[in-house]
Amino acid sequence: MDDEDSDRSSDRGRAVPSGRIARLGGFGRLAGGVAGGMIAEGARRLAAGERPRLNDLLLTPANANRLADRLSHLRGAAMKLGQMISMDAGDLLPPELSAILARLRNQAYRMPPKQLDGVLRSEWGADWRRRFTRFEAAPIAAASIGQVHRATLPDGRVLAVKVQYPGVAESIGSDVDNVATLLRVSGLLPATLDLAPLLGEAKRQLTEEADYLREGAQMRAYGERLGSDSRYVVPRLEEALTTSRVLAMSFVEGRPIETLAEADEQSRDVAMTALITLVLRELFDFGVMQTDPNFANYRWQPDTGSLVLLDFGATRAVPAATADAYHRLIEAGLARDLDLIREIAVETGFLGADAASQHRPAVDRMIAAIDAAMNRGELFDFGDRAFVPVIREEVRGLVEDRASWHVPDIETLFVQRKVSGTALLAARLKAKVNVRGLAASAVNAVGAGTLPPAPVER
Repeated sequence: MDDEDSDRSSDRGRAVPSGRIARLGGFGRLAGGVAGGMIAEGARRLAAGERPRLNDLLLTPANANRLADRLSHLRGAAMKLGQMISMDAGDLLPPELSAILARLRNQAYRMPPKQLDGVLRSEWGADWRRRFTRFEAAPIAAASIGQVHRATLPDGRVLAVKVQYPGVAESIGSDVDNVATLLRVSGLLPATLDLAPLLGEAKRQLTEEADYLREGAQMRAYGERLGSDSRYVVPRLEEALTTSRVLAMSFVEGRPIETLAEADEQSRDVAMTALITLVLRELFDFGVMQTDPNFANYRWQPDTGSLVLLDFGATRAVPAATADAYHRLIEAGLARDLDLIREIAVETGFLGADAASQHRPAVDRMIAAIDAAMNRGELFDFGDRAFVPVIREEVRGLVEDRASWHVPDIETLFVQRKVSGTALLAARLKAKVNVRGLAASAVNAVGAGTLPPAPVER
C-alpha cells in the first residue's frame, strides 16, 4: 500500500479526474476558490479595521479545507507531494498549512465501481472477474496513487490487489508543477530558493512509484534480501496478475503499526530495534532503501512480533557518496566530536555553509542538545522529548533567515526522510533502543569491508 488506509465503511467514492484538461480544471477551481476566499476574508478584516497580511488571507480555515479537499480529489502526484511536504517540512511551514497537508495523510476518496471496472478491464480484459472466486469491490485502503482490494483466487489464496487511479502516471509532471506554483504564490518559500532539482527528482521518483512492475520487482528483491529473518514479513508477488497499473501480492494479516503504542514496552522496543536495524542495513548493506517512512507502510503481527513491510514504490539506490556521508557523521557522533559533526554536516551538504557560519552558536547548541540526549544511557528513549523544545527554539532563527535556506543533495533528502520518519514512529511508540550500539555495529561492518550488493532494477 503506498500511503494511508481509508475507512472501509465510509462512502467516499468519487471519480478521479483522469484527463489533463480535467485535472487542470481541478487546479483552476482550487485557485479560484482560494482567491475568492481571500477576497471575502480581506473584506471582513478591513471592515473590522484590520490590515491583514497576504499569508493571513491565504491560510484561512476555509482555504485550508479547499486545498485539502481538492488535492485529495485529484490524488496522484498532487496529493502525494502534499503528504510528503506535511511529513518532511515540519516546523518550516506555518501551523495552518501543516494542518491542511496533514489532513491528506488520512483523506483519500475511492474510485466508484464503474471507474474501477474500467481500469481492470483495461489491464486484465473484459472477463477479469473469472480470475477470482471473490473480488471485494470496497477497497481495504485508498491512498494517493492507488487503492487496495482483497481478492480470492480459485485455489483459495487471498491476495491484496493495488489498482492505480486512472491518469495518475500521465499527470505527474503537471501536478508537481501546479503544487509548486501553489507554494510559490503563497509566499511560503523564498524566491531565491532553487527548487528545480528537487521538483525534477520528485517527478522522477513519482514516475517510478507509478510503475507497478518496477515496484513488484523491488518487493521481490526485498523478500530475497531479508530471506528467513523472522523479524520481517514481505508479501509475495503474484506476477501473473501484475501489470504496470495493477500490483497483485499475497495478503498478509497485520495490525496498523500505531497499535504498538498500546502494547507492552518490550514489544515496542523489539519492533523499533528491528526497524532501525533495517534502515541501517538499507544504508550500509543493501545499498538500496525504501525511502517512504509513511506509517501505513508497516504492519505489526502481535502473535509473532514480526513487522510486515508494504509499499516498495519509493525504493531507490543509495549512492556510495551518500552512504559515506552518513558513515562519517555516525563515526563523529560516536566519538562525540561536536566540531567534527558540524564540519562534516556542512561538507557533505546536510547543513548549508551560510547557515552554519551566520548561526554558528545556534547550530552548536542544537548539536550539543542532540549529543546529550543520545548519551544519557545505553538505551535512547525516543519518548523523552526534552531536547525537542531546545531544537525548535534554536532553529527558529535559521528559519527566519530565509536568505540562508539550503536544499541538501537530493539523495541525502530521500535518505534523511526515511531516517526522520523512522525516528518519528519511534517517538510515537515511546520506544527505547540501543541506537549507539546498532550504529556502531553498522559502521564497524562497513569498516570491515562489507560491500553493498548491486541494486535490483526491473
